[in-house]
Amino acid sequence: MSSEITTSEISLPQRSGIAQKLDQGFVWLTRIFGIGVAVILISMVVKVGIDAFPAISKFGLGFLFSSDWDVTRDAYGVLPQIYGTLVSSLIALLVAVPVGVGVAVFLSEDFEFLPNKVQEILVFLVELLAAIPSVVYGLWGIFVLIPVIKPVGDFLFNNFKWFPLFSTPLSGTGMLPAALVLAIMILPTIAAISREALISVPKDMRQASMGLGATRWETIVKVLIPASFSGIVGAVMLALGRAMGETMAVTMLIGNASKVNFSILAPSNSIAAKLANEFAEADGLQISSLMYAAFVLFALTLLVNILAELLILRVQRIK
Repeated sequence: MSSEITTSEISLPQRSGIAQKLDQGFVWLTRIFGIGVAVILISMVVKVGIDAFPAISKFGLGFLFSSDWDVTRDAYGVLPQIYGTLVSSLIALLVAVPVGVGVAVFLSEDFEFLPNKVQEILVFLVELLAAIPSVVYGLWGIFVLIPVIKPVGDFLFNNFKWFPLFSTPLSGTGMLPAALVLAIMILPTIAAISREALISVPKDMRQASMGLGATRWETIVKVLIPASFSGIVGAVMLALGRAMGETMAVTMLIGNASKVNFSILAPSNSIAAKLANEFAEADGLQISSLMYAAFVLFALTLLVNILAELLILRVQRIK
């Protein structure tokens, strides 16, 4: 007798009609949710675009390159806010990405001096940073961070004021305090998602690398991080979106100065802070200009995400 069993001899359990209908209902439900998300996104863009149309038709692209914001003359421009949004987010990324990826590596490796229970507590504490309200970060920045970094700002100004980035003294609020608080706020996002990406790398890759004679750090730098690069980039882009759209903490710390200043020690402004400060009391063309600024912020965020997707696709092709 042959010991082989054909598929025709295997009796599979028949699903009931109710189970099949539940499966179909679940498929349609997920489709509805997916379409609903797209509809909400499109409706937001349409609403902002309609409200911003009077300002778009009057100022055109000149709105992006003008520093004027005069309510009495109905003259508006958003260049200082674009500059402040991009520069504060960039500084925050320069600080948070190395620290966040380093924390992710530290909390994903089985170090002998770090017991699993302690590692779990540290993971919880890092993720807990994301639960702190932004207004608390703002207050902490005013009463704790600014007094701490003021001597550093004075040192940079006194010794390197010939350099444009440090050409003004740090009087209190400014670009640097806002960017540092943003770095702390986006750190949990980068660390948590990067850690999940590193953990998801198959253990066989790690064992193969170390079996070929690579050290732990060579394996981390040359194998694990490249293998989880798309996940790390995704974490960085989510963090960048959070930084560009952060409102309350930035409003409290950035100084709200509507002019372009290349010094990171000087007060600046951001699009989100501008919206928070003026939208409640705005009227007429000012509201339309603020909606135009919101539309610009949305476009910048969308552009950043598109560039991130292109970068990930390019890296995957190279692999």
